[in-house]
Order: sequence, then structure tokens, then C-alpha cells
Amino acid sequence: MDLELTQENRLVQDAARSFAEGEIAPHIREWDEAHHVDLPTFRRMGELGFLGAPIPEAYGGSGMDYVSLGLVCEELERVDSAFRVIMSVHVGLNSLTLLQWGTEDQKQRFLVPQARGERFATFALTEPGVGTDAANLATTARRDGDAYILNGSKIWISLADVADHFLVFATLDRSKGHRAITAFIVERGMDGLSTGTLEGKLGIRAGNTGTLFFDGVRVPATNRVGEEGEGFIVAMSAIDQGRYTVATGAVGLARACLESSVRYAHERSTFGREIGQHQLVKQLIAQMGRGIEAGRLLCLQAAWRKNHGLRNTRETSLAKWFCTEHAVQSALDAIQVHGAYGYSTEYPVERYLRNAKASVIYEGTSQLHTLIQADYLLGYREDRPLRCPQPPAPGFEAA
Repeated sequence: MDLELTQENRLVQDAARSFAEGEIAPHIREWDEAHHVDLPTFRRMGELGFLGAPIPEAYGGSGMDYVSLGLVCEELERVDSAFRVIMSVHVGLNSLTLLQWGTEDQKQRFLVPQARGERFATFALTEPGVGTDAANLATTARRDGDAYILNGSKIWISLADVADHFLVFATLDRSKGHRAITAFIVERGMDGLSTGTLEGKLGIRAGNTGTLFFDGVRVPATNRVGEEGEGFIVAMSAIDQGRYTVATGAVGLARACLESSVRYAHERSTFGREIGQHQLVKQLIAQMGRGIEAGRLLCLQAAWRKNHGLRNTRETSLAKWFCTEHAVQSALDAIQVHGAYGYSTEYPVERYLRNAKASVIYEGTSQLHTLIQADYLLGYREDRPLRCPQPPAPGFEAA
């Protein structure tokens, strides 16, 4: 596995960093405090090709590999998590799932405009009573001729009031558990679909999170993704993509904590010297840097497997678990370095902590990933080939 970034990777990294620093950083404190979702900036991400980053050019995308996708996520979350979230739900959870599981008709109707940034898309699995227990959905789908009738609700859906396309999971028969879950593309404007925004979030305040309600929504059978009963497999393969974007983004957030802490450690003096000269401050700084390096290597390992079309559930879970936990600890340590100032909005580290906390909950809690990794080590879990294997990144042949 080659750990060196290619010239293309570096160009993408520079473009993402320039965009984040130039178009997000000057406004993010204001947007965060006002709970403002800046749609023009989201659209600008589409214009720059980020919203189709790993999608082949044939489907309107930029044809980037997964290392480049990770670098975009890292640079965006280094400035604010809300802009990495759109990469996770629009690109990772929705568009890459359509690339893997969608029909050619679905790719033309939905994936192409999404990859071009002309339409926003999201992923709808979580329900008021269902989070980690994803096989126990209450939202139902009933076949009715050439369509399905959906009833139920979803919650904690990113871009709920922004997205045009929703990848929705519903059950055909609750008594059959995960074997009856089926995936559908629901379009904004369909009769019976309504959305709402959740207020009062701890963090990611510059992003939209909300609810979906389905009251007899009629979805054409041509909008079903995969076969009946394959929805759980579709969802889990999507989550492998989403977890990768969360992991790489968390590396960026930890970097932001480190960079802010280093600056402050040079600016602030106590007992006649910079606080960076104090041994226990050095310890906090060193621990942040160590975790960033380890997390980046875990992400590169997952990216290598994704680039070659290899199953990567274990590697992606490990990267997500480690990187998000480290991001939370880095934010806590950054506040400690900043002292009382870290507890105020004068410095960004309090926002980093508020944002980081969400990452150890969504895309599988830290507790779930602990169990996943333990089951692999104990031999209770092993990866089996999917019916629809993940396509390799452009320029890579499947192994």
C-alpha cells in the first residue's frame, strides 16, 4: 500500500483547503451562532465538483479516488463539521449507494444530477424508536400495483429540509425483521411527504437536521433500490461509505484542535514563559498529534481497500471508531489548553467539542463499533461477499 499522495490527491486537497478557508471560515462563527444553513455555499461545493467527488465522470462526477474523497472531508471538517456532513449523506450514503445498487435508469435520473450538484440527496434510516437497531424499522411499505405505499416517520435526518432526493428504508413485514427491509428513492414533492427541522442541537448548528413523515406516499416501483428484502444489505453497504467520510472528517477536526492549541500555546504565557513550555501542556499537544497520525493511517487503509473494490467493513469501522473518539478527546484537551478562554465562543474550540460529540453517535455509536471489532477478533463475525460488490474507484481494477 502506497502512503504517498498523488499529484491529483494534492491538487484536490489544496482546492478543498482553499475553499474551506476562503468561503466557510470567515462566516462560520456567525452561521453557527445563528443556526444558519448557507445553501449557496452548499451549491458552491457542487460547482467545485466535491458533491460528485468519487462518482465516475460518465455519471456526472469528478472521478476522484477515495483518498481524494477523504481529503475533501478532512479539509471541510477542519473548518466546520456541517460541511463534511453534506459529503457524508449526499455523497457517501446516497450517491455511492446508487452507484453500487442503482439501475441504469436510477443512475441517470438521480445520480447524475446529484453528482453535478444540481440536486441534494440524503439518507433516511433512523426513526424515533430505531437507531442502532436498524433491523427493527417501523416505517412500512406496501406493494400496490406498480408502486409502493409508504407510511411512517424518520428522525435525525441530515438535510431533511434541504434534500431533493431521499434514500428511504421501510419494511414490507415487521415480523420478518431485516429480511423484509427494502430501499426506495423518495422525491421531494411526492404527495404525503412532509419534512421538518429539529431545533436546539448541541452542535453542527450550521447544518440542517430534521424529520420526515410519510402519510401514504406513493413511490413508483422503478424507485426501489435493489430487490425486495435487500434493503438492510443496501443500508449496511451505504454505511461503510458514510463511516469512511465521518472518519476522515474527524481527522480534520482533530487537526483543527491541534492547530488552535499550538497557536494559543505560543501566545499565552504563565510563570514567565509560553505555556507550550510546560510539560503537561506538551503532553496534551503530543497526544493530539499522535492520534491524528494514527487515524490518518487507518483512513488510508480503508481508502486503499475502497479504491480496489474490496470489502472494507472492518477497516472502515475501526477508522470511524478511533478517529471520532480521538476528535472528542482532542476537543476536550484543546479546551484544557485554552483554559477559561476555551470555554467561551471567543475561540473555536468549544464549537469543535460540540460538533465532535455527534460523531461518536451517528454512523454507529462507539459502543457498537467496540462490539463489531471484538466480534471480528473473536471470530464471531466475518465479511461475506455482497450480491452487488462495491465498484472500485476510477482508475483502479477490482481485486
